[in-house]
Amino acid sequence: MTVTKEQVVLSLYQAVRTLSDTIGLKESYTPGHQHNVAQLSRTIGQVMGLDVDIVDGLRIGATLHDFGIIRIPSEILNKPGRLTAQEYEIMKQHPVHGYQILKSIEFPWPVGRMILQHHERLDGSGYPGGISGEDIILEARIIAVADIVDSMTSDRPWRKALPIATALEEIKNHKNTKYDAAVVDACIEIYTNRPQLLDPDSYRRGG
Repeated sequence: MTVTKEQVVLSLYQAVRTLSDTIGLKESYTPGHQHNVAQLSRTIGQVMGLDVDIVDGLRIGATLHDFGIIRIPSEILNKPGRLTAQEYEIMKQHPVHGYQILKSIEFPWPVGRMILQHHERLDGSGYPGGISGEDIILEARIIAVADIVDSMTSDRPWRKALPIATALEEIKNHKNTKYDAAVVDACIEIYTNRPQLLDPDSYRRGG
């Protein structure tokens, strides 16, 4: 039987999704968040007109972008209130942890760099490396926007979900400073004019 490239990519995504879901054994928020970010990242990539192969890799990287929290103590992950400054510094190491855990896997895309850079910002104000501009790969810039939008519009231990309008205003206000302008424009286009592109249940069936 001949196996197509699409079947191989789907099987890889399903394996990665299962790996992502293991974090649910430690805390319940991250698996669903990673799947949502993967769906939105993929859709942003499609709206931006990126090559199908790049979009496939983007979905894989986004599905694993927070995998490093598996090394963060449970008492920090599940804390009902806001983190202390010291706890936040520990939390900020999760991109490094994720990169270190997964860097030995030879993906055909820069998945390790997506994980390591998804909290970096164009103006250098992000973490863990404080890198800026073109030093941040495009996939990480896409995940950064999808990550902040889903984080703001989801319930967290210390607050209820915020309206999507608030999240879109956040990325709009920091367009070209923290967030890539083309990525922000694509994200806003999806939510304002093309919401049908987002299927919240698609990750459950590998779509």
